[in-house]
Amino acid sequence: MTISLPSFHSGEPVALASVPCLPVRQFRAEIISAVHAGSTLTALFGAPAENSEIHLFGVLADSISSSLSALSAKVNEAYPSLTVECTQAHWFEREIAEQWNIEPQGHPWLKPIRFHPPYRLSGAARTPLSGATEFFRLDGDEVHEVAVGPVHAGVIEPGHFRFQCHGERVLHLEISLGYQHRGVEAALAGGPNKRAIHLIETLSGDSSIGHATAYCEAVEGLSGTAVPPRALVLRGIALELERIANHTGDLGALAGDVGYLPTAAYCGRIRGDFLNLTAAICGSRFGRGMLRPGGVLSDVDANLAGELSRRLDKALKDVEDATRLMWDAPSVQARFEDTGAINAATCKALGLVGPAARASGVERDVRQDAPSGIFRFAQIPISKWNTGDVFARAWVRWLEIQRSAVFVREQLASLPQGPTRIAVSPMAPAYLVVSLTEGWRGEIAHVAITDDSGRFARYKVIDPSFRNWMGLAIAMRDQQISDFPLCNKSFNLSYCGHDL
Repeated sequence: MTISLPSFHSGEPVALASVPCLPVRQFRAEIISAVHAGSTLTALFGAPAENSEIHLFGVLADSISSSLSALSAKVNEAYPSLTVECTQAHWFEREIAEQWNIEPQGHPWLKPIRFHPPYRLSGAARTPLSGATEFFRLDGDEVHEVAVGPVHAGVIEPGHFRFQCHGERVLHLEISLGYQHRGVEAALAGGPNKRAIHLIETLSGDSSIGHATAYCEAVEGLSGTAVPPRALVLRGIALELERIANHTGDLGALAGDVGYLPTAAYCGRIRGDFLNLTAAICGSRFGRGMLRPGGVLSDVDANLAGELSRRLDKALKDVEDATRLMWDAPSVQARFEDTGAINAATCKALGLVGPAARASGVERDVRQDAPSGIFRFAQIPISKWNTGDVFARAWVRWLEIQRSAVFVREQLASLPQGPTRIAVSPMAPAYLVVSLTEGWRGEIAHVAITDDSGRFARYKVIDPSFRNWMGLAIAMRDQQISDFPLCNKSFNLSYCGHDL
């Protein structure tokens, strides 16, 4: 029997007492039913409860009504897994098992996604050896295994990739991460404090603005803070500049992965031009130090706004010229098209987000589905394609660059008057808030739960890479192993954003 779950919006606080605590089998059934009906499992995580129990929380998003809902259940040693009937829960349940020493019974491939001691030590729990894990294996004539990483050539974060191949054909790719787990969520507990925003800004360095936006909106929701309109616009500008810069860099890197050097060389330089626009606003190319709860620490006067618009137009013209070379090159398109394709059904089943989802024709974009800040008043058209391959993921990036540039130009031309920051009140005790932001990789979700003193009892972060690594694994099936660098770059996921 289904129940009526409390409905709320991104950044809107909900009293913990109003979040239904269900028997675990009903909790499971409610989530599975909602996902099958079209909702998305935005978050599934554990938090400590009384009597050594663990409080499971699930957050569901309904894009039709732009609303969220939450439910919970208390478990101890085990519970029936959701994954067999709800694929979106797959990675979440592996994380729950690893963090809280709880078994989701029936999970098809239960193993750590990171390597660290469980938060709750009981029974035979022990600290896993980093990288020591069982890998899926295929047997058969001429089936062989190729292992790559975790140490890679060049400057790149650590991650291990295990390919099961027949000749050059990839039958299965398994991705093992967690080599740089930093314990960020545990460090945020008891906050907010002076360190919290710095931890947030470095969760995934190229998404500093995206994560800082989600954090600030969570704190502001829990404290009842109404951010001044001018600050909301400046945050939106910074977020879209972050998107433009990273998409530009990705287009250049994709060109480089197929040996097309003109676009690769140009876009590497142009990415810096876009980063320098953010630096002109706040002094940091990555936007660190700009956002704080209550508003922003940097302002843009009329002269700077005009200068930013001129530099934006020039850089946009440059990236248009650079990418046209790539779009017009048959050799490039031959490598992009039909490589690493994921269809819409698979995309929805896995719960993919961001350009990876929109490239498969799935209209998932927080700026439309759960708008907050300036995006409640100024919409950016959703950019999508329908082939789900490397070309589609590249083309969606190009569309987003153009549309985000239009948004930034319009906002710079119409900055509202007024302050850029106001004081923040203490956070409400015993509340939950879900804050969603459309980062350049996709949906960033922060879930904050306060204790009876109004401090963070649990702070959960879901970087878009957490949702999308399995998408890369599926995209590689039936591909040539030489296609891996290209497929990998077309997703361009964050290791540290996943490892936290």
